[in-house]
Amino acid sequence: MTNPWFLLTIAGLLEIGWAVGLKFTQGFSRPLPSALTVLAMVASFYFLAQALKVIPVGTGYAVWTGIGAVGTAILGIVLFSESTALPRLFCIGLIVAGIIGLKLTASV
Repeated sequence: MTNPWFLLTIAGLLEIGWAVGLKFTQGFSRPLPSALTVLAMVASFYFLAQALKVIPVGTGYAVWTGIGAVGTAILGIVLFSESTALPRLFCIGLIVAGIIGLKLTASV
């Protein structure tokens, strides 16, 4: 089996893709962005499911959502001019610290 943490990382990156993709679907009214978003959703869940064969579900789910949250927040700043207020960036940093902590303390 491929490294489960690598699979989890791919799942998280795909989560970023579908979360940002939702913005471009315009409520699923645009066919191409909608299809790509759904494809990214399915692929993200697939890689998450593969990783969870080895990684504990609580750890895997938290890391998956953390990667998605941080990446989506960063892309929101870059693509959509969302806030870069220091408290917001600090909280994003806390999520990153949580992801690192979960990885360092994981039994896998």
